[in-house]
This record gives sequence, structure tokens and C-alpha cells, in this order.
Amino acid sequence: MRSKYTALQITLHWLVFLLVVGAYCAMELKGFAPRSYRPIFNATHVTCGISVFFLMVARLLVRIKYRAPAIIPKPHPAIIGVSHLVHTIIYLMFITLPILGFLTVYFKGSDWSVFGISMPHAMEPDEDMEFTIKSYHELIANIGYFVIGTHAFAALFHHYVWKDNTLLRMMPGKKE
Repeated sequence: MRSKYTALQITLHWLVFLLVVGAYCAMELKGFAPRSYRPIFNATHVTCGISVFFLMVARLLVRIKYRAPAIIPKPHPAIIGVSHLVHTIIYLMFITLPILGFLTVYFKGSDWSVFGISMPHAMEPDEDMEFTIKSYHELIANIGYFVIGTHAFAALFHHYVWKDNTLLRMMPGKKE
């Protein structure tokens, strides 16, 4: 059995990471920019978000095809269970967030595009639906800070405290 994830899994993981950072930074930093730059921040956020959606679906399909390499030494079953739970939350979160973001912009009812492709929008704006969905989107995104932090902390804890291969399995570099 492999000791690392496949090159495709590693690439998708780190690409999603960069896009998530881009989406979060675009929203967090737009308030510091002059108003005239805000559409650029919004477009960056939306583009990163939709890209994350497609890459997370790809990650899920690849994950179904390729089993995770074993953690050596093997952790306690409870640790493995918590790990599976956190990964399930991450997949659900980063598939759901872009869908909610898409629906938020859809119900805004104005023209918009991604990658130069005109996107559908409601014929009549529905502000109530827009703001309701947006509030869920923002809530999950805020919870995302905790989930991402927990994920990163756990990977570093595995590496530096338990000294297992959890982090090394997802690092790019030498082939096995």
C-alpha cells in the first residue's frame, strides 16, 4: 500500500487550500479597499468559491477511487473517527458554501458572470431569500475558520507531537 496520497489528491488538496485562502482573503480585505475596488474583491471571492466547488467534487470522486494511505504508527480508533468526522465536515462545508453563494447571487437578480460566462439569475430579485441564504453562507464560512484551524492544528499535532506520517502523506515532493 502507498505511504502517500496520489499526486492528483495532493495537487487537489493544496489547490483547494489556495483557493479557500483566496476566497476568505477577498471577503476579509475588501472592506479595506476603496469602494471602486470592491467589485474586483467580490469577483475574486465568487471565482474562487465556484472553483472550490468543482475541485471539491473532483476531490470527493478521487477520494472514492483511492483509499487513504495508512497512518503509521496507527492512531487510536477514536482519533481516526474524529478525523473522519472533521474531513466529512470539510467536504460538506466546501461543497455547500459555493452552492449557497451561488444562490445568494442568483436571488439578487442582477447580471453576473464567472470566467466570462454569464450566470443565471432570478427574473425578479428576492431580497428576503438573498439575505436568508447569505446569512447561512456567512455562518458556515465563519464556522470554517474553526474547522480549518482544527484541521491544520491536528495535522501539525500529528507531525510534531505524535510523530506519525499524517502530514507527510499530503505533502508534495518525492515519490514513494
